[in-house]
Parts: sequence; C-alpha cells; structure tokens
Amino acid sequence: MPENSAAVVISGAGPNGLMLAGELALAGVRAIVLEELPAPSVAPKANGLVGQVIRLLDMRGLYHEFGGAPGAPQPLPGYFFAGLRLSFAELPDNPMAILAIPQPKLVRLLEKWVRGLGVEVRWGHRLTESIQQDGGVVVTVAGPEGEYRLDTTFLVGADGGKSLVRKQAGIEFPGHTATDSVVRMGHVWLPDELRTADGGVEVPGFGRLPFGHNRLERGGFVFAELEPGRPLVASMEFGVEPVPAGTPMTIEELRAGVRRVLGVDLPIEAPRGPGPHALRRIDNQNTRQAERYRSGNVFLVGDAAHVHSGIGGPGLNLGLQDAANLGWKLAAEINGWAPDGLLDTYHAERHPVGVRVMMSSLAQTALFAPGPEITALRALFDELLREPENTAHIARLMSGSDTRYEVGDNHPLAGRMVPDLALETAGGTRRVAEVLRKARPVLLTLNDARVGGSAGADNSAGFRARDRHGIGAYADVAAGWRDRVDPMVATTSDAPAAAMLIRPDGYVAWAADGDAQSDAERLREALTRWFGSPAN
Repeated sequence: MPENSAAVVISGAGPNGLMLAGELALAGVRAIVLEELPAPSVAPKANGLVGQVIRLLDMRGLYHEFGGAPGAPQPLPGYFFAGLRLSFAELPDNPMAILAIPQPKLVRLLEKWVRGLGVEVRWGHRLTESIQQDGGVVVTVAGPEGEYRLDTTFLVGADGGKSLVRKQAGIEFPGHTATDSVVRMGHVWLPDELRTADGGVEVPGFGRLPFGHNRLERGGFVFAELEPGRPLVASMEFGVEPVPAGTPMTIEELRAGVRRVLGVDLPIEAPRGPGPHALRRIDNQNTRQAERYRSGNVFLVGDAAHVHSGIGGPGLNLGLQDAANLGWKLAAEINGWAPDGLLDTYHAERHPVGVRVMMSSLAQTALFAPGPEITALRALFDELLREPENTAHIARLMSGSDTRYEVGDNHPLAGRMVPDLALETAGGTRRVAEVLRKARPVLLTLNDARVGGSAGADNSAGFRARDRHGIGAYADVAAGWRDRVDPMVATTSDAPAAAMLIRPDGYVAWAADGDAQSDAERLREALTRWFGSPAN
C-alpha cells in the first residue's frame, strides 16, 4: 500500500494542483497529489497563459522552460476585449504578456518540474471521501490496488468545477448559469487559400474576418490558428435551446453553428494531422464562485473555487496565482512560523480577485449578444477604448495587474506585484524574477544608479551602503527573520523605492522611500504580520 500520511494532500493533478505542489516543495513541505486519471490528460483545453501569471512562472524559472522567448517576458502590442481590438502602443507600462502553450503540454511540464522537486503524484488514485477531525483531515482514496486511508494536516481541492472536496466540505457554490447560449469549438482543416496573411480567414460569400473573436449580429465567431495547420474555429449562439445531454459533438454540428452565425458556409472539415484535437460544445455556461475558499483545514484553488467563461483567457492566470498565494502560507503554518490569521488571508486576498475576473468574463459575454442595442453599446465601447487611459484600465483588468492586496502598508507599491527591475548585485546582473526562484521572502534594498552607489561585497556591506539615504537600520530590523527572509542589496536604474519586502508570491508586503525611523518600524510590523515572530 502507498505511504499513508503527508503534510498536505492535493486532490487534482491539473495545472493548479501541480503548481501548488511545487510551491510547497520549494518551501520544504511534502505534498501528495491525487489524480483519478491514470495519466496526464491529452484532451485540449486552454490554449495559453495571459497576464501576470507569466511573471509568476518567470519568478520560478519556468517561463523559458515552457517556451518563453529569451530575456524578460515581453508585452503584447494589442489584445481583445469582447472581440474589440485594443492597441497597447501608447501604454508606458503595458502589463499584458502571453505564452501560447496547450494545457496538456503545460501539465506535462509542470509534472516534470514537481517530480524534480520530489513531489509524489499518484495517477489513478481518486479521492472518495474526506473528513476533518483532530486538527487534520482523513482522506479515503480508491487506488489501483484497492481503497486506503491517507492522513493529512491540510487538504486542498484542485479538482475542478464539480469539486468533490468542495461539496464534502459543505462550501456553497453560488452563481449564474446561462441556459440560452451554446458555444461550439474545434480544431479544423480548411483550404489554404482562405487564410489571410495577418492570421484571419476569408469566408466565401461573407468576406474577411480577423484573427480572434468576432461579434456579428447573429452571434460570435472565433478563428485562431495557434498551431500551424490546425486552426481553432468556434461559434457562439444566443437564445437557442441547449443540445440534449449526451449528444456527441461533430464537425458537422460545428460547421452548422458557424453557418447560422455567418449566414454562409465555411468549408471546414476534420483536422488531418495527428491529434488529439479539440471538439466540444459548451452549453449551460456556469459563472460560480465558492462562498469561501477555506473550511477549517480544507482549501480550494482554481476551478474548484471559481468557474467562468474562458473569454479573454483568464482561467490559468487566476488559478495558478491562487496556488502561489496559498502555497507559501500553508508552508509557513506547517514549518511553524506562520503568524495568527495568515491562512485566512488566502480567502481575503484571492476571493475578490475571482469576483473581478467573473465580472470581466460576464461583461465580455454580454457584449457578444445579438441585437441593435448591443451593437450600439459596442460602438460606444469602441470609442472609449481608443482613449489610452481606458485601454490601460482594461489591460490592467485582463492581466490582473490591478490586483492590490491589503497588506497593512500604505506605500504605493505595497500589495502590488513587484516591478520587473534589472538589478546589479554583488553576484552580477539579475532580474527581480531571478531573486525569487526559491519562493522565499526577500528584503531588497536598492541603490539608485542615478545617484551613485553599488551593491556591497556582502549583504551587510550593502545595507551600510544605504546609510546616506537613512535606511541602514533595516539590516538590524530584519536580523531576527534571517531564517525565513533573504536580504539582498542591488543597484538599479530609476529605483521605485529605497527598499521592498517581497513575499514569495511576488507581491510587495512593505516598501520605503527613506525615512529610517518610521519606515524601520513599519518594516518590523510587516515582518511580524507576514512572517511571524523573530527567531531571537
């Protein structure tokens, strides 16, 4: 029989469950991941990552491993909101980045990463029951060799929208179900002559439609050739009866849906290359959110905590950052230094982010609906989105860069993801992302290259180098947390602050501009609030 205890058990070996397991392993915490599938799924789902999650992957050294271009992630020149084209050319701080990676490949790479960290993933092991008792959770598992019991301190449900963990924990899942819309999508083959040079499609009898989402008077149409020779086509219809449950989806059904939306036929056929290929129907679209992300020693991440339309690609941006937020907090509790209430901040921080994502996805879906009033509303939105400040607002919304946690500090950087800075340190040139590879808190003291100064030969010398700015006391303030917080000194151009305390998930817990006495006291409060009492 398999080993029957672990500090954390995670139900679900999708991207979110695997990411959480990796975060815990980096903090020295053993987790067991249970997955009822016998092996990683090859079924196409999400087609890529968008937004701040790409910076998170960069912080863990995974961005380039997963196919990102050399150097720091680069922002997109434009994107879509409900099919309306956005240009980011005038944005000075464009937060929108993208990484095109099919979800099956993402899962395989995340599994490889966590196995390299020593994580045990049990494929073909299904959680059947979970009971909280005696300050922990007793889990019953159905495995290939029979049923067994698994004892754990914490159980995390990463088991999708129909989460058994959520249901057995008694957590309600309120929300909205759309019963009058049907989305059909699939990989297809179509004649080469219908492709346009800019990634769109020339529809016979209709005309050119650009890459991405297109809203028409009879519904929505999507064309996106993310992989050469295998374009993805989708139709979105409103005010229609749902298809009877259990009806197989076919290419003919997809073609008919496209015909109803466009009013003409698009000559698509089944894809001719090796699969697996996407071909699915989505009706009764759910937009739901768990009323709480924690019940005692049970937590929820990803789709177990929230489900919504995939329009705009927010799902993995939301779920993987759930995992990063929860991982270091669970590890702090298990490792014995978590302050009171730290685990409760998971719900307090991530639940509002989920609300915001659902607001965005519902708004975009509404803007795809047919009717002259929606056409007029889209025309108005199109005008508004030509204003740079409005475009910037939507970019921050869709990327998640507008997220600001309540961290108890009033500096403008506090609660936000740390800026992407190039740093000169005693060990050479590094980016902020590279100093967070170990998923440990970092107290980063910055010399501004514009006023001179450089990183010292060691951390203590570096702190002394900041004396002229009045923050030399920070090294002494943080000394009691050296077992869990890494101090670092660096020089950077146009430093946004004199010093920052960065959490393992990349968010700033405290920042200072140089007032030593008051800022040192705020630092002590932030260290205690987030990383517990000092060791001495």
